[in-house]
Amino acid sequence: MISRLPLDEQLPALRTTLSHNPTLLTVLDRAAIDTFAATTCCLGIRLDPHDHWRVYAPHGLADIFNLVLRPDPVLAPREVYETKAERWQRQWPELRVLGLPETD
Repeated sequence: MISRLPLDEQLPALRTTLSHNPTLLTVLDRAAIDTFAATTCCLGIRLDPHDHWRVYAPHGLADIFNLVLRPDPVLAPREVYETKAERWQRQWPELRVLGLPETD
């Protein structure tokens, strides 16, 4: 279940979760993040050993903050992207979903 709490209220819980689950820190691997079907989902956040947040967002953060779902036309199988987009749009009706380009 996705929380609808303001981000400043979610961060303490996220910090606690990440600091008590070291495997979560290793799973947020750049190579894996780069293969996500939607560029909007290509985001990794982790807390380093010095308590500094590290953010990996190869496509930037603008689409996330603007609630735009953008497919990766190279990596996204149409069925996977469309299924996820439909589910996420039900969860967040204000989400603007961009479609995959048509193929021949």
